[in-house]
Amino acid sequence: MTKRELKGELFLGGHRVRAISVGGQETAIDLPDLNVAFDVGRCPQWLTGRETLLFTHSHVDHMGGIIAHTATRGLLNLAPPTYVVPRECVEGVELAFEAWRKLDGGELNHKLVPMGPGEEYELSQRLRARAFRSFHSAPCQGYALTSVNKKLKPEFAQLENDQIRKLRVDDAVEVSEEVCKTEVVFVGDTKIEVVQAEQAVRTARLLILEVTFLDDRVSVEQAREMGHIHLDEVIEHADLFENEAILFTHFSARYRAGEIPGILDERLPESLRARVTPLVTGHRPPEL
Repeated sequence: MTKRELKGELFLGGHRVRAISVGGQETAIDLPDLNVAFDVGRCPQWLTGRETLLFTHSHVDHMGGIIAHTATRGLLNLAPPTYVVPRECVEGVELAFEAWRKLDGGELNHKLVPMGPGEEYELSQRLRARAFRSFHSAPCQGYALTSVNKKLKPEFAQLENDQIRKLRVDDAVEVSEEVCKTEVVFVGDTKIEVVQAEQAVRTARLLILEVTFLDDRVSVEQAREMGHIHLDEVIEHADLFENEAILFTHFSARYRAGEIPGILDERLPESLRARVTPLVTGHRPPEL
């Protein structure tokens, strides 16, 4: 596993990540090399350059910055953004933009793409996003980002280049096959059931997982009532995680930045802790 932090960015599972996530306050996850981001709770400046955003659900801490993101891109003369949103959210998002056009007087140009669990959206020729159902207190969906590459079929592996070219061009034979790999999964807000239900969650190279509560300050039962994951549940299902790297996000604001790594050190199994990075950006420093 490669894990390092450079100038506020993390490098996890082969991917650069810029992110902030504090439960109930704001979440924004940017993947610069894949040219896509998840959610925008308050629209940090570093996210305004991202044209395509995938939204998990409509809670304010995950979608509250959508208007600011659109307006800022317009102010900077950037292309109108594309927002992939759960189908259940489309009407509300459209009403929000209508209201802000009346209040702001701006055009707030953007493209809205409705999407539901099981559906795919092509981000580029080599990258697809698939939505899946997450288990939260509001309609919510996670996303699996899958790289798509072409590979020569095994039966043609021993042929010379000229022979392969003749098959492909002259004989119209499909000599290649798609090779798909789940690179990144973001679950949004959810209960632990998403780990059990979605193979992509367990096997993605990089898993971005909300773990809102870490100890007995909030019980497992209380966490489940709110539609969130408790660290106790992660520990119980530790053997399910096959991921190369896991980014824990969405910690409750009751936790201070300095105490989170120590709790994980103490409680997580060693084999899992070695792959976990806690996202503490935005949390209170120890002296506050």
